[in-house]
Amino acid sequence: MDKWLFRSSVALVIVGLAVSVYMTVYKYTGNDGMCLGSGDCSTVNASVFSEVNGIPVAVLGVIGYAAILIIHYYEDKFEYLRRNGTMLVFGMSLTGFLFTLWLVYVEFAILKAYCPFCLTSQAAMTLIFIIAVARLIRNEI
Repeated sequence: MDKWLFRSSVALVIVGLAVSVYMTVYKYTGNDGMCLGSGDCSTVNASVFSEVNGIPVAVLGVIGYAAILIIHYYEDKFEYLRRNGTMLVFGMSLTGFLFTLWLVYVEFAILKAYCPFCLTSQAAMTLIFIIAVARLIRNEI
């Protein structure tokens, strides 16, 4: 296992998780002061696109990032995850990346509002996906 790629992925997952928790708190409190001067946060967070079947996108982010972090944590502790952890992280990050592409489209093309926290999470997930691809390729060689 390439320690640099693994540690980079863990660091990005922690960033994504922290941003998702922050945005979950913002979603449930509606405290516009949490936008740190950007009114676009409230535009994005109040849109119909901020929920999927009544579940806030930020909560989905918390669940997704937490799941990836758990897999990373246990990857060297259980035989199943030693063999399949990289593929599981790849699958979860692919799902997150595809969802991220949709969210970027929504922000830029439909809402024309750019939430810096959302963009941070989207960048983190994109980089996690790229690292997952690199780790998968290195594990297969």
